[in-house]
Amino acid sequence: MKMQNLPLEGINTILLDRDGVINKLRHNDYVKTWNEFEFIPGILDLIAELSAEIKHLFIVTNQRGVGKGVMSEEALLNIHGLMLDEILRHGGRIDKIYYCTAVDDNDYFRKPNIGMWETIRLEYPDVQADSTLMIGDSESDMEFAKNCGIIGIKVNNA
Repeated sequence: MKMQNLPLEGINTILLDRDGVINKLRHNDYVKTWNEFEFIPGILDLIAELSAEIKHLFIVTNQRGVGKGVMSEEALLNIHGLMLDEILRHGGRIDKIYYCTAVDDNDYFRKPNIGMWETIRLEYPDVQADSTLMIGDSESDMEFAKNCGIIGIKVNNA
């Protein structure tokens, strides 16, 4: 994924999925420890480039492994902290990470439902649907973008 390939005209907010966009997917498994977290090649440079151009960068991620008891929320927060440190070290930034640990697909905060989007809109009133782009790797991410009324870009980093 390259910055010049993204439709960024008029975009001031980008939502990034985590697994499959920032880090490599662990098929039929969850990233449970930092040792299992592997950045997708080029993503740190892309986030650094976007950080210089885009007002808001957020991660929106379903983390069902916590809800299933496969890992603790503390472990998730540790992974996120180390991920953010590495992003910063490479000149990038993430303004906030929104995550949902629910196992129930009908949970308001679980993508493709709009709870995380509504929370972003409450916390950042200047974020508008017509200037927001969602980058994800799944149909659920694209359905989330549609449900939020934002542009969705599907990437394949498998």
